[in-house]
Amino acid sequence: MVQRDKTQTFGELDQWLDRHRVTEVECLVPDLTGVARGKILPREKFKEDRGMRLPEAVVAMTVTGECPEDGPYQRIISATDHDMQLRADPSTVRIVPWAVDPTAQVIHDCFDRQGRLVPYAPRSVLRRVCELYAAKGWQPVVAPELEFYLVARNTDPDLPLRPPIGRSGRAETSRQAYSIDAVNEFDPLFEDVYDYCDKMQLNVDTLIHEIGAGQMEINFFHGEPLALADEVFLFKRIVREAALRHDMYATFMAKPIAGEPGSAMHVHQSILADGMNLFSREDGEASDAFRWAIGGLQRYVPAAMALFAPYVNSYRRLARATAAPINIEWGSDNRTVGIRSPLAPPQARRIENRVIGADANPYVALAATLACIYLGLEQKIEPTPECSGDAYRQPYQLPRSLADALERLRGADELAEVLGRDFVTVYSEVKEVEHEEFMKVISPWEREHLLLHV
Repeated sequence: MVQRDKTQTFGELDQWLDRHRVTEVECLVPDLTGVARGKILPREKFKEDRGMRLPEAVVAMTVTGECPEDGPYQRIISATDHDMQLRADPSTVRIVPWAVDPTAQVIHDCFDRQGRLVPYAPRSVLRRVCELYAAKGWQPVVAPELEFYLVARNTDPDLPLRPPIGRSGRAETSRQAYSIDAVNEFDPLFEDVYDYCDKMQLNVDTLIHEIGAGQMEINFFHGEPLALADEVFLFKRIVREAALRHDMYATFMAKPIAGEPGSAMHVHQSILADGMNLFSREDGEASDAFRWAIGGLQRYVPAAMALFAPYVNSYRRLARATAAPINIEWGSDNRTVGIRSPLAPPQARRIENRVIGADANPYVALAATLACIYLGLEQKIEPTPECSGDAYRQPYQLPRSLADALERLRGADELAEVLGRDFVTVYSEVKEVEHEEFMKVISPWEREHLLLHV
């Protein structure tokens, strides 16, 4: 496990930049889609300009850079394009390992003109939920597992994606789940990935080959939610950069290739109280809190699906018998359910949310899954009986489309109270614009099957 060389104050941050002889600083802000926005500043400018400014809408745009032109969005984000102030979080500073000149990257938080956290910025939402836990004396612990595909370079969006060529000179033509040799096909790339992770002090654990052709998974060590969200955010940048340097793409689309399994971000969650796992009793048996947490996920995950599955493509992944859940059944050591309890000793008892897609914003996804658990604990929600069989035989319980998911999110008052009503409003309006934009596109399937037949 990598020990972070953390800085906590701006004085320590300046010393860190001096020690690494940094000449440029990437000032990063994660937007609603998880894209890194911000500015690149010379070192001296960064030191002088601690309060960098960006327009409010920068963190609240669609994946194509559009904003809603009217409606509730405009009541929260001014049509006159007000500025927000960005403040560096000194604890997030890391070197940019692929930069030619010594370059640092620092993640920033967003504040309004009154000095308050901008409520719809992804980091703000996760901070808000973690503060609710802290007020109860609870410490949430998370461990994400992130899946992604390596694919051959594809510069024409009308062409399907293909697996990349490995060291053997051949592409995968069959599924190679957990194959060591299949991972070794891309050794040069993964050597760069691990080297970058080491230089950026990311706590990545296990690398495996997943089910799909060219599909990989990286596991992160467990830790505090905001720090882990930062690591997932930065890891995506690492993998994309490393893949490009080896003449391929890395994609975190939920369903990039037809006929192959989709990519998820499974999140393991537990809660500490006075250093003890809240999910286990003193005798080692599951606690009331364990049941209530599952009950909270079962009740509120369907309403939070637009946060876990944020794009029209996301819902292609959630299909029966494709290594992705279709419902909110729960079970122990059962990978067909949406909510799994892995085999573990009492001190490590945890709950795995298997619904979240790899395309989800890590800050938003962690905030939402923790919000569901928080509501379960607060309301003492009892779960359904454990599913001991194949959950794929059970009915669909999750939204089947982004439009359905957005309708449920807008009606989830209790979830909005935890996440913040302004955030839910802005997020829903932005995603509505994305959905409307998608509905203007005519797909190849429609041209192939409807053009001459209807």
